[in-house]
Amino acid sequence: MMDDPILTDLNPPQQEAVQHAAGPLLILAGAGSGKTRVITRRIAYLIARRGVQPWNILAVTFTNKAADEMRKRVEQLLGARGLGVALGTFHSTCARILRKWHVELGFRSSFVIYDDADQLGVIRDCLKALNLSEKALSPRSVLARISRAKNEMLTPGEYAATAADFTEERTAKIYSMYQERLRASHAVDFDDLLMLTVHLFRDHPHILEHYERLWRYVLVDEYQDTNQAQYQIVNFLSRRHGNLCVVGDDDQSIYRWRGADLNNILDFEQDHPGCRVIKLEQNYRSTQNIL
Repeated sequence: MMDDPILTDLNPPQQEAVQHAAGPLLILAGAGSGKTRVITRRIAYLIARRGVQPWNILAVTFTNKAADEMRKRVEQLLGARGLGVALGTFHSTCARILRKWHVELGFRSSFVIYDDADQLGVIRDCLKALNLSEKALSPRSVLARISRAKNEMLTPGEYAATAADFTEERTAKIYSMYQERLRASHAVDFDDLLMLTVHLFRDHPHILEHYERLWRYVLVDEYQDTNQAQYQIVNFLSRRHGNLCVVGDDDQSIYRWRGADLNNILDFEQDHPGCRVIKLEQNYRSTQNIL
């Protein structure tokens, strides 16, 4: 259907990715290869050509800017129908889930999400309470280690059990106290949004089933930047229908310092047997001299 406006100005691999019917799909796309265009056109094609309801689609990315751009493009393609797509960052999506099911977690629906400054303040308070010097243990480095532990789905107790030196042992104590203080303040940090969502899906099957039935198609941008928690969330949500489409560049990961695991994209075909792989190799951003 070459005159289909949704497929207009797409090259053959892009059209193939957009028209993929069902099942796992891995789109390998470098910078400037039109991956945002492919994701948004795929969403539009599912709704306008395959009869998928907008609310049965979840699309997640990493930054608010990228999510806003995707939302804008979907609305341009579909108009009001595009408003029903669940589209946002991992963290905003998880925050909505946690506020809906806050009772199961023992939280208030109005729980606070601490930013970087709030987190560092709590870490400094914990250091003082434990009579630990900020010169010996930098608050920011402690927070980074706690963040990595959460991204790897390690609780304070599990982290303590694997502590191999003085710094890790002290970090484990701070981690435990840090979590207690967040809980007492009815607060979470950004890493908790991911970790608690995994716990919610793991420990409350009826909640996971609700979202499995709701989101029949899951699309993930910048998949090479996902960490262990995000990997588990994506796999929980897509295991019933298997309609998982991920887009990423296996040669690039900008969030490795935040715990991103490149193996998530490298092992995608192994994790999802029967996966279709499409490579977007035409660059639309760089000049010919650079290419």
